[in-house]
Amino acid sequence: MYDYKAAFQTAVEQVKSEGRYRVFADLKRVRGEFPKAIRRREDGTSQDVIVWCSNDYLGMGQHPAVLEAMQAELDAVGAGAGGTRNISGTTRWAVDLEAELAAWHQKEAALLFTSGYVGNEATLSTLQKILPGLITFSDALNHASMIAGIRNGGCERHVFRHNDLEHLEQLLASAPADAPKLIAFESVYSMDGDIADLAGTIALAKKYGAMTYLDEVHAVGLYGETGAGVAERDGLLEQIDIIECTLGKAIGVMGGYIAADAVVVDAVRSWASGFIFTTSLPPALTAGALASVRHLKTHPELRAAHQARAAELKRRFAQVGIQVMDSSTSHIVPVFVGDPVHCKMVSDMLLEEFGVYVQPINYPTVPRGTERLRFTPSPDHTDEMMDALVSAMDALWTRCNVARMPSAA
Repeated sequence: MYDYKAAFQTAVEQVKSEGRYRVFADLKRVRGEFPKAIRRREDGTSQDVIVWCSNDYLGMGQHPAVLEAMQAELDAVGAGAGGTRNISGTTRWAVDLEAELAAWHQKEAALLFTSGYVGNEATLSTLQKILPGLITFSDALNHASMIAGIRNGGCERHVFRHNDLEHLEQLLASAPADAPKLIAFESVYSMDGDIADLAGTIALAKKYGAMTYLDEVHAVGLYGETGAGVAERDGLLEQIDIIECTLGKAIGVMGGYIAADAVVVDAVRSWASGFIFTTSLPPALTAGALASVRHLKTHPELRAAHQARAAELKRRFAQVGIQVMDSSTSHIVPVFVGDPVHCKMVSDMLLEEFGVYVQPINYPTVPRGTERLRFTPSPDHTDEMMDALVSAMDALWTRCNVARMPSAA
């Protein structure tokens, strides 16, 4: 008889042997005290920690306007959505949120999903049903959800070297001129912190008759005059065909969405299994997300403070020779380690000894040999918190003999 349990154990042991076994930190965030949290250890004791790797980039998950909106809706209508929108109907906040998101991205319509992952997978696979013979051109560092959607659609696909428009054009030029085409890429790449050339990509799409699909999950709320993302910052919103974003990062709640022409959104709504057969977002979440978006649109000072904090942390790391990977164009602060075992070891030491929580980023999230610690400072991370972090990192880089760069003046 086949030993099923042994097969699962072997799979787990393989991950452990490669130094990339993941252990979740048991953290309790404290309302109004972001980025502070309380960690519960395995022995039942507790520890105060500072969270340095949250994707709640602006602390909006703790903002009074968001919490008040969620509580009011919870009190008014209850907890769950009751099922899919097709069966249980839609809610007022979902309709209002979609309208707000569409206007934010200068599109005719928007469609909510239960997460950014589901939004990408469902939309990218569904486009291949709607457009038979679609050829998709995907950036090599696209998120796993984009890769899954492109693969699951079953049509022809090509991967171009990361942010390499020359390679992309070579692939586009070799495709049949009359075939439907889609270029799928991100604005801010969350692990390296670099930003795509949106204008150059759009120009190629127009030249070769392709649609553009832009993932802005690590940019929405953070870039542009009203926070609509890099496409808004660069004045290119109207030239992107489909924009995909999340409600779970800078917006601080949960969910995902696409924004596009009304007919595109209607077709995806009508064909995407990942939308049709999934219970919709609870009313409290959509109410909170709407409050967050409205707040972010009118508070550019949050975005300015966020960028300033990221630049300051990069400067402080450079002063002690800690190698920040080239992410000068974005808010991401990736610190290179280059080995999965050392990366996890440093992460564990930071947590146990210094109360600093930052997760190791190992394969398959990043390529082998590029393991790193990824810091995401927010406007709420103070100078004192940065002093403590840099001091801890400096001490561990010496103790663990991690390679340094020449110290910045």
